[in-house]
Amino acid sequence: MSFKSIVPVFLLGATLLTPALAAETPLHLFSAPTLSPDGRLLATLDTVEHPESDETPVPSLVLRTLPDGKAITITLPCKACTPSSPSWSPDGKHLAFLVRQKDTQNRQILRVGSNGKGLETLLKFTGSLQTLRYGPDGSLAVLAIAGARRDPGALQAGAPETGEIDAKEDEQRIATVEKNALHWQSPEGLYVYEYDWQKSDHPAFIGTAAEGNGDAHWWQAHLSHFADGQERVLYTHALSQQIGLPVVAPDGKSVSFVAGLMSDFGFFGGDALQLDLTRQDASPTTLTPNSKSTVTGLSWCNNRLIASVLSSPKTVFQALDNQPPLTISDDDLLSDGGGEPRLICAGTQSVVIRQNFTKAPELWAGPIGSWKQITHLNAGLSVPAKASSISWTSDGFTVQGWHLSPLSRPESMTRGGKVPLITTVHGGPSSAVTPRFLRASGDAAVFLKAGYDLFMPNPRGSYGQGEAFTMANRRDFGHGDLRDVHRGIDALEKAAPIDENRLALTGYSYGGYMTMWVVTQTDRFKAAAAGGGVSNWQSYYGQNGIDAWLPPFFGASVYDDPGVYAQSSPITFIKQVKTPTFVYVGANDVECPPPQSLEFYHALRTLGVPTSLVIYPGEGHGMRGHDHARDAQRRMLAWFDRYLNTPFVRTSPAN
Repeated sequence: MSFKSIVPVFLLGATLLTPALAAETPLHLFSAPTLSPDGRLLATLDTVEHPESDETPVPSLVLRTLPDGKAITITLPCKACTPSSPSWSPDGKHLAFLVRQKDTQNRQILRVGSNGKGLETLLKFTGSLQTLRYGPDGSLAVLAIAGARRDPGALQAGAPETGEIDAKEDEQRIATVEKNALHWQSPEGLYVYEYDWQKSDHPAFIGTAAEGNGDAHWWQAHLSHFADGQERVLYTHALSQQIGLPVVAPDGKSVSFVAGLMSDFGFFGGDALQLDLTRQDASPTTLTPNSKSTVTGLSWCNNRLIASVLSSPKTVFQALDNQPPLTISDDDLLSDGGGEPRLICAGTQSVVIRQNFTKAPELWAGPIGSWKQITHLNAGLSVPAKASSISWTSDGFTVQGWHLSPLSRPESMTRGGKVPLITTVHGGPSSAVTPRFLRASGDAAVFLKAGYDLFMPNPRGSYGQGEAFTMANRRDFGHGDLRDVHRGIDALEKAAPIDENRLALTGYSYGGYMTMWVVTQTDRFKAAAAGGGVSNWQSYYGQNGIDAWLPPFFGASVYDDPGVYAQSSPITFIKQVKTPTFVYVGANDVECPPPQSLEFYHALRTLGVPTSLVIYPGEGHGMRGHDHARDAQRRMLAWFDRYLNTPFVRTSPAN
């Protein structure tokens, strides 16, 4: 399932706490970097966040010359246009990109010259378009959904469930763009998630696809070859493995991809595998066997396959061939703007977006490991906090996490030389807290500014320490990972002046589930806040829109093994709860539907445990609306302030 953090947030994919404390200074963010084939031009989507603004910022498409970083902003045909998915032509003379008109299904494919001039329209379309890519022969391909009911992705707010359910499913297909029209290259009845061009005499592609509902069935997606509207299946994975990030070799003779236990589409992690495309009977070869780290990206750089790796807590880039050896390691997060390590390459050049908890993101470019900073747009932005990586042992594992502390805090927050601590559990569970800049609009920044220390553990089930560690909470949700959290707090209390009597807990998605679970298992935490969580895995199975993610983690469906679902369900142990718990969720959450939060809230209210529930209208899996995000933050902070500074008083059961 997909539980991460967005301000962003995703349930069992990730937690939405990625903040920064400078409240007045705009923050420049970069995403979707792409290099021209000769490495001399860089295109990015640049977004400027004004912390106090209520409007969602719209990214700009920016071209930069390298190595000087001189920028040209492309003027779009409308103010409400949102660009995405920039792609360079093989000759480097043109940049194509997608544009969406705000609050509509109107899409366009535009093209501009390498000098930023000569904007032209290649396609107008009603529906969904994403992942635009030029092929080796200069043709364009895209993933398209004609007449899409909504934007694809389980994190989006769900469409109303009315009428005959599942009577019509959106189908995302590969299409080439010719003469202002789409020509389908993958067959009907399949939902294609990702693809790459394969060098061939005619359009051919390697991608991942599954039948039926696109949100629900990604966990079953197989690897296939597509051409002329036909599919040939190349590889079907085991139940406990998902695949993503297919990258075809420049000669078209092999495809590499990431395979592992994954809880969310888009948050890929596992081992690197490679499949020989010249043999019909070939099986994938594991390129990173027995690794103690997690591959989160693959890139062909100067005819070498480079793995982007999370080796907790570091970013590592490693060549997956034997000569000459190449390994680059860095304490900062080096990525394409996302939360996992990722390297963008073209020829001998590469680009990364460098950041950490206290250092705002900037663009760096150059040969791998010899990058030079090319932007200084966030110079002067500072975060009055310090961050450190900590590690501890638990059941034979070495577990890693992060401790964040404000440089100053109100005197009232320090008692007897000790300070309160909020533990934040990330979503996923197949994910990890990485050192992303603390944005002023994020929950973590709000907590730090209020004077709380933060603990962000990466317990078993997380990325960063190899596939065995990621799989270590399979069929064991809440049990081993809770032991890891407890022992992490124990280790932190030995190194920092943490007040054991003022501990709080929060999380979203899987972190929301863990919050609901933990308060049924221990009274150690004096207050809790659960966002988009799961209280009852058995009822959840039939309520959510992505149930296919559950068998890989529980080993079977709830109908075949209900007991394994019950043993990790908070509702099974609900009468043990004493911790005051605030609960919130989006009204249109497909991944963690509101009934799960309602069930938990109803039980606590009946049992007389202090609780509060807020369901935010129009929200999917995560608080994307600024007003809603701020309201949830205010409520959480008030909840923690109340119960970490006043004694708990049990109320009478509700009528």
